[in-house]
Amino acid sequence: MVLLITGANGQLGSELNNILQRGASELGALPAAYEGCEVLAVDVDELDITSPGAVDSFFSRHKPDLVFNCAAMTNVDGCESDEERAYRVNALGPMNLAVASRKHGSRLLHVSTDYVFDGLGTRPYVETDEPAPNTAYGRTKLAGEKAVLDSCGGSCICRTAWLYGYVGNNFVKTMLRLARENGRLKVVGDQVGNPTSAVDLAYQLALLGASRESGIFHCTCGGDPVSWHAFAERIVQRAGLAVPVESCTSGEFPRPAKRPAYSALENRHLEETIGNSMRDWKEALDSFLEQYLEQEKNV
Repeated sequence: MVLLITGANGQLGSELNNILQRGASELGALPAAYEGCEVLAVDVDELDITSPGAVDSFFSRHKPDLVFNCAAMTNVDGCESDEERAYRVNALGPMNLAVASRKHGSRLLHVSTDYVFDGLGTRPYVETDEPAPNTAYGRTKLAGEKAVLDSCGGSCICRTAWLYGYVGNNFVKTMLRLARENGRLKVVGDQVGNPTSAVDLAYQLALLGASRESGIFHCTCGGDPVSWHAFAERIVQRAGLAVPVESCTSGEFPRPAKRPAYSALENRHLEETIGNSMRDWKEALDSFLEQYLEQEKNV
């Protein structure tokens, strides 16, 4: 079986490539379907998904059986200032992959986001809730979802949120750095969601890829939804950093793109099909910090 990972240099793509190459995750072994597979891990320098010709040519040469689209423009504020570029990457790119997948008989798993919802809810969103994005990032990602579902039947849309991993920048690493540099933190307490480890998401994607399921799936770590402030408190506590973490409002940190006040997701479709393998966010975070802090010592 030939596997294609786009966006392979990002925190999710790199983690997915890692477990597919090893045949196992810290959460467990991968399905037997992946034994002996060939993994094509590419980023924009090797495959520009916004070019339909480049995508079709790549598929013609390599004939992937399963495609994991981890490529995206995820800079939320950057999307707000350049929605045209965001649309090319987040909507036209997935459409090109979907059209090529249908033409060449590939199966496509496309990663999306909690930003497709307006954030005005009061309970975790399920897959059947109506999206209503109010940011350029959310609008372009929703357009990508629709393009995939319309262009390639049998595809999976995997929405996630508040992602962090070993590669690249993310909230966890930023909180550790600022806590060490400043000796205190000030973090918004009026935005609520699901912190999600790339380790857990990559493993769940691999399980979905080996299944015959299709449609929309929410894939976030479990446990009670939490604010960024409470998330930060857990990070510094488990890292052994005795620094105060002050709560503030979103209005004290104005950003070009409006952040959703409540964007927690429920993994209902996973529960109803292959099962939900995503850990409680606290357990996943503790595991990540243990390994990440050990890596820091050895650098």
